[in-house]
Amino acid sequence: MSLARISIPRLFFLKSVPTSSSTTRLYSSCTPPRSQLLSPPTTTTTARSLALRTAFLSSLSSPRRRLCASTAMGDGAVDAGMDEVQRRLMFEDECILVDENDRVVGHDTKYNCHLMEKIESGKMLHRAFSVFLFNSKYELLLQQRSATKVTFPLVWTNTCCSHPLYRESELIDQNALGVRNAAQRKLLDELGIPAEDVPVDQFTPLGRILYKAPSDGKWGEHELDYLLFIVRDVNVHPNPDEVADIKYVNREELKELLRKVDAGEGGLKLSPWFRLIVDNFLFKWWEHVEKGTIQEAADMKTIHKLT
Repeated sequence: MSLARISIPRLFFLKSVPTSSSTTRLYSSCTPPRSQLLSPPTTTTTARSLALRTAFLSSLSSPRRRLCASTAMGDGAVDAGMDEVQRRLMFEDECILVDENDRVVGHDTKYNCHLMEKIESGKMLHRAFSVFLFNSKYELLLQQRSATKVTFPLVWTNTCCSHPLYRESELIDQNALGVRNAAQRKLLDELGIPAEDVPVDQFTPLGRILYKAPSDGKWGEHELDYLLFIVRDVNVHPNPDEVADIKYVNREELKELLRKVDAGEGGLKLSPWFRLIVDNFLFKWWEHVEKGTIQEAADMKTIHKLT
């Protein structure tokens, strides 16, 4: 059931709303205390309930307030075409805002960080990471993003691409530990790779890039992206809410994929950040992976501005 279509009165009587357990938890987190909701829904009571709800929302943290308000009011803040999982992530997750020197300057929802009108304001540059996971045969794991992703649905990209969140464990700057913690979390979320298969100390941060890329007329990316390499044989169980397909490729197979993309064959597309990384760094770094000299390629002092 789409949360955006639930009317205000129904939110006050949760027992009458048939939902999954996860949806019920979300409604409950958006609902004022039961003691405030005992009167029958007369016109006067409904007005009183709306006033109580407004006061209740103001007491919540800003991301949850925005989610609950858009859920109850149906104010258009949440796109009708956005599925429930992506809607939750867009409003509950807060990205780390940085300046062009990677200094933390604030935080905001994933929703705001990916709106092109806000990106163009110059205030939504946020930290991200791109994981490149190789198996023991030095094949690179690629994923195709799910059709329900808000930005760049169904494009092929590197193993895992996401954001460290504005939380203590993912704000640690020393040796990019916060970003590595986030990468371990998202490899589990997106690909079902257990944490023990990808220990945080096995990620090698190789560099940082800064880029901007529109997805469509409304959405896009403006990221300061940490590039993380890891060589591990892992168990993979993709989450269909995040991933449509996966495959391992060697260097020649990736070059063939690039050829097909450039020729427009089969409607294949690559994410813009992956293409920038491929064109500028990937193949020379891949040689270091095979030689076991990947640390020699690392340069975390430079922020490469790519277009």
